[in-house]
Amino acid sequence: MSIDVAISADRNVNKKETKKILIYEYLTIEIQRMWNVKAKVILVIRGANGTTSKSLRQYLRNIPGKQEIQELKKAILCTAH
Repeated sequence: MSIDVAISADRNVNKKETKKILIYEYLTIEIQRMWNVKAKVILVIRGANGTTSKSLRQYLRNIPGKQEIQELKKAILCTAH
């Protein structure tokens, strides 16, 4: 499982997510082919002012444990600073 975290301008969140999906699609296929394992990429895209992608909740469901979006936003914001 790979997790990619990105921060972009608020108006570019969906565009950034689409770009990352295309990039990681080929990487995921290659990892599965080379090592004969299941591979999954989780994208966490956040806008500079707190906007998140529409599919963030779907991606977070794939991470084991309980994640709260508000806590995730705080962690990403602190990391960005």
